[in-house]
Amino acid sequence: MSNKISRSKNLYTMAAIDLACFGAALLFSYCVRFDFKIPANYVMQYLELVIPVLAIKFGVFMTMGLYRGMWRYTSLHDGWALLQAIAIQSCIVLFFIVYAYGAQGFPRSVFILDPLVTFALTGGIRMGIRAYYCLFDNGTIPFSSTKSLFSSGNRKRAIIIGAGRAGERLVRELQAESTLGYEILGFIDKEPTLHGRTIHGKPVFGSLDALESIAKTMRADEAIIALTEASGESILEIVNTCKEIGLSHKILPSMHEMLDWKRGVKALREVNYLDLLGRSQINLDTKAIAAYLEGRTILVTGCGGSIGSELVRQIVRYNPAKIVLLDAGEHNLYQIEMELLHRIGFKNYVTVLGNIRDAHLMQAVFAMHKPHAVFHAAAYKHVPMLERNPWQAVHNNIVGTRTIMQAAVDAGVERFVVVSTDKAVRPTNVMGTSKRITELLMQTFAGSDTRFMAVRFGNVLGSSGSVIPLFLDQISKGGPVTVTHPEVTRYFMSIPEAAQLILQSGTMAHGGETFVLDMGVPVRIADMAADLIRLAGFEPDKDIEITFTGLREGEKLYEELITDGEGILRTEHDKIMVLGCCDQKAMATGREQFAADLQDLEKAADAYDHVQIRAILRRMVPEYVPAEH
Repeated sequence: MSNKISRSKNLYTMAAIDLACFGAALLFSYCVRFDFKIPANYVMQYLELVIPVLAIKFGVFMTMGLYRGMWRYTSLHDGWALLQAIAIQSCIVLFFIVYAYGAQGFPRSVFILDPLVTFALTGGIRMGIRAYYCLFDNGTIPFSSTKSLFSSGNRKRAIIIGAGRAGERLVRELQAESTLGYEILGFIDKEPTLHGRTIHGKPVFGSLDALESIAKTMRADEAIIALTEASGESILEIVNTCKEIGLSHKILPSMHEMLDWKRGVKALREVNYLDLLGRSQINLDTKAIAAYLEGRTILVTGCGGSIGSELVRQIVRYNPAKIVLLDAGEHNLYQIEMELLHRIGFKNYVTVLGNIRDAHLMQAVFAMHKPHAVFHAAAYKHVPMLERNPWQAVHNNIVGTRTIMQAAVDAGVERFVVVSTDKAVRPTNVMGTSKRITELLMQTFAGSDTRFMAVRFGNVLGSSGSVIPLFLDQISKGGPVTVTHPEVTRYFMSIPEAAQLILQSGTMAHGGETFVLDMGVPVRIADMAADLIRLAGFEPDKDIEITFTGLREGEKLYEELITDGEGILRTEHDKIMVLGCCDQKAMATGREQFAADLQDLEKAADAYDHVQIRAILRRMVPEYVPAEH
């Protein structure tokens, strides 16, 4: 009740101020027109007009919602809305005068001056109130480069590196939120044309070479890197410079990591290896993605894993009617459930603890929840582990996938997206071969009403099998950091980036395609290890040693995204490619043999016969050449 009373009082106050401005603007316009000596007949004209003019102007302001916002947060958007409302007011007032009185006897200059003065008064009042709150909330005068009027206390004195859009938005938010505890001193930027200029009253000092002298002169406590699309080399150069001069530093994550500015500067964090990759922002066709997710039931297998859980987080943003969470791991399933419920605040979910190999359970789940789309991320992915236990790759990755694909077809699912891997290309291990068979299996189902597709990509940073946690743990213990081979390379992207592109790929398929994500340039693992050591403040092979242990079972020196004979085409998205569709006639004639091979493979797996498993895998995927252990 008290909130409603407070809102009512504020509305009455705002309305009274605007009404006073309307009346004063009209009177001032008459005064200017007659050099502040208004003849008696025009005084009477003003008194006759003022009431209907106030009613028209106030009615327009109310209709256009100019009293819904808070004047203390007045922005350019509010200024534009104010300008539109005043233009509409002026037109209605003129129509009213012509209709009620005719055009004779009214000074035209008054009705040219009136909207200008109205905008100046109403806009000035709003900006004055915003300036007042900025002054007393933050202790600074808006747009001033001077020191705080009040003591900054324990606020961090920060320099922003990057005077582009991200830097501008960052300083604006930091100035608006005094509770974040930052006092912005200015900018550092490599662009010479910006040097000496100001952004929101904060100077652009110079390039990175000037950081040390500026930091000492201004007594800076911290540098904030606001370069959302900088190269990895640039980020590493900035980090090394900050470390050399002993300046604490944080980074504003890339836009694809933040997705939007709802987190704002609260997303500031320490620099990590992902920043050194220099991956550019992803442009998503959110309307196309929303078209098949919004208001729909979506099922995610392996929902507690690295990719599965991120898919869930991304899908929630598109307001699905329900998400069915399927995972064989109790802990993983519980973790993503708690995140959805308590951190994200999404309650329309169902948890299913079960294995995709359980045909009866899968049929029951699909019959009960009737999902419109399935994202199949459940799989065993650890290469050496599956080399030692190849039957699990068959049971889970192949037979389990076939089981859930059949359940999807029987239930009339619209889309089915298989998460694949670059290890499926010319595989040298059981895991990669099992994923290649999964891609082929997807194509055998492609003629059904369900639209099947696979998405192939490389390693993701931060996944459960990523080398980075291992390297960081080894660095924290003083080394050595173990790398399998000095020339081994891998493709990398972030987990959010991979999940977003998987969702985007889901909009493109007609049935049976394998999409390949653009992974950029492959990274030498030895270089990655060296960069992580430098990021931790040490020197490779001086403070912390890098040692080479030899390739593990099933590993190869480099990964590929396509193999010989796979024609690759660009799609409308610059980071997604598609392999040429399979020959449906050849696929049809080979289905019987493929089904027979699958049956033999399953029998060999049931018998735990690793020799026979590998022999059948070689028969099914001729390009599979097992690595010598």
